[in-house]
Amino acid sequence: MTKDEQILRPLAYEYAAAAREARNAERRQLHIASNDLHMIRPVVMIDEIPWLQMNFDNSLDCCCEDGDLRGVEFWMRRQLYQYKHFPVDMFLQDYVGVGKIVRSTGIGIEANDHAIPTGQATHIMAHEYEDLLKDESDIEKIRLPVLTYDEEATLCEWTKIGTAIGDILPVRITGASSCGIASWDDITRYRGVESLLTDLALRPEFSHAVIEKITQCKVAEFNQREEMGLLDNDPHTLHCTPALTEDLPAPDGGKVTRKNIWGRGTAQIFGSVSREMHDEFDIEYMKRTVGTCGLLYYGCCEPLHNKVDIVEKLPNLRKIGITPWADVNVAAEVIGGRYVVSNKPNPASVAVPMLDEGALRAEIGEILDACKRNSVKGLDITLKDISTCNGRPENIFRWAEIVMEMALNW
Repeated sequence: MTKDEQILRPLAYEYAAAAREARNAERRQLHIASNDLHMIRPVVMIDEIPWLQMNFDNSLDCCCEDGDLRGVEFWMRRQLYQYKHFPVDMFLQDYVGVGKIVRSTGIGIEANDHAIPTGQATHIMAHEYEDLLKDESDIEKIRLPVLTYDEEATLCEWTKIGTAIGDILPVRITGASSCGIASWDDITRYRGVESLLTDLALRPEFSHAVIEKITQCKVAEFNQREEMGLLDNDPHTLHCTPALTEDLPAPDGGKVTRKNIWGRGTAQIFGSVSREMHDEFDIEYMKRTVGTCGLLYYGCCEPLHNKVDIVEKLPNLRKIGITPWADVNVAAEVIGGRYVVSNKPNPASVAVPMLDEGALRAEIGEILDACKRNSVKGLDITLKDISTCNGRPENIFRWAEIVMEMALNW
């Protein structure tokens, strides 16, 4: 037995034992019920965690030397840490996934940015982007991507991990269980905020040409993933929110297509544009990408409480993101029982020297009251985008305790 296996195998036994606990099956049912609009109670999640500030007990220290095995160690240590200290409604999957290794030629341009560290114990940086798409000649540089599935490298990684721990935990090769499209987030990185927003107003035809070309690239990539068998219908989370559902059809003949998976769309920069502009420049183009999926979740940090009527033009819409900058009372009233409210409380609540429990209870209470009052049939509350906990993991631990208590009393 190698040194790496001596490190990884006890961890795998611990993980396997935790994954067999009954609470995992119970939480899976909670996720399904919320996503399928017959909610048992609100689902509580925590994701996008400031891991560099969390290792108070050294349990997150990774010791494996091999890169692939270290990646599995990294994943299991984080999963077990959260499962122990702030599980909320997470569940542990009962296998180790090895993602299919897919390579791309790219689209002919790459973001060129100047990154500025924040100086904190976090991966978060500020970015200033060069405008790569100043005129029509720049758009012509964009090429449709060509994907290649590196089956040999995938099998090599699968064999290595399976040899190390496959007798303890199943090791599976997995594909993409959702399609996430954020075309305008990408364009922001290719252009910068000022150029992008100015051209939406002053050069709308040029902006349409940009999003049309980027959409063609997204469609081409999605088509290739479907044709090459790179999709998967075993989702566990959908960008930090519950993904389990019984409302997606099973694959016909064993091949997973876009109709068997979730789509997720967002246009965060469009928090700064009108309803009409949001509809014209994003929703209409999203219909050709994530709008072709079996179910759809739309939204991230952009406030959508006054845009639900344009978002619901997207086919198969099931879940709408309600950001801290949205009015949850307006959103819940408009959404009612038609879609899942995917609410994101303010992560600033844990970025403080001492958690303000009264303010937190008021914030979560408003969310729960608004959804109950308007007969919302699906609700997940996800603390995410946590850039810092002020070096105090206990802030997150306590947040989890309080919000779970309130959800359980729903």
